[in-house]
Amino acid sequence: MTTPELLQAARYWGYRIATAESCTGGMVAAALTDIAGSSDVVDCGFVTYSNDSKIAMLGVSAETLAAFGAVSEQVAQEMATGALAHSRADLAVSTTGIAGPGGSEFKPEGRVCFALAQKGKPVISETVEFGAKGRAAVRKAARDHALALLARALV
Repeated sequence: MTTPELLQAARYWGYRIATAESCTGGMVAAALTDIAGSSDVVDCGFVTYSNDSKIAMLGVSAETLAAFGAVSEQVAQEMATGALAHSRADLAVSTTGIAGPGGSEFKPEGRVCFALAQKGKPVISETVEFGAKGRAAVRKAARDHALALLARALV
């Protein structure tokens, strides 16, 4: 599904979308708002790069961050549910990961955790290992994956 088709599906179902982004730095929201007329579907985007901003803007728990780290499905889930709670959206997607360069043996470069929160449904999350293909490529792949998650929720 293309981004214009994603927006059209959201219109059809009467959904508003929010994004909660860390490693993608607003790229998901930018992809959505690059399309003219998206303002009737896109409610807002949160770029929460630091742990402090995840806590302050999205209500991510400091305990979750301490227990699992920012790059975890648990934090991605709290980011997505926080985006719903702090917006008028019906559907929210989140991204948190290590775009690179760098990483560790436990959290390698290219690992990105995603979550999708939808009012009235359980939050889903997943981790994708994009590999150490460079910062720009990981961020682009993460953006595209987040858009695909939104599209899957709308079919």
